[in-house]
Amino acid sequence: RSKRVKDARTEAQKEIEDYRKRKEEEFKKFEKEHSSGNKKAEEDAAKDAEQQVNAIKASGEKSGQKVVDDLLRVVTDVRPEVPDRVAAPPKA
Repeated sequence: RSKRVKDARTEAQKEIEDYRKRKEEEFKKFEKEHSSGNKKAEEDAAKDAEQQVNAIKASGEKSGQKVVDDLLRVVTDVRPEVPDRVAAPPKA
């Protein structure tokens, strides 16, 4: 009787190990299939980001000096104005 119990335990342990190996292989296969898609997506995103950065740099080089000139002109050319919400002083 004890021999049958021992054999049953050994057989159960073997089945558990076989099941574990099979599931680990399935997981590795699944992981391999799905992780390669992430790498492709990362590469595509990096290419797209690089193109956008280059476009922004080109735009900055093209009109950057005009923006700086306009900003300096507005800052140095002061024209004080009374806001509309402030009442004008009464004329005497």
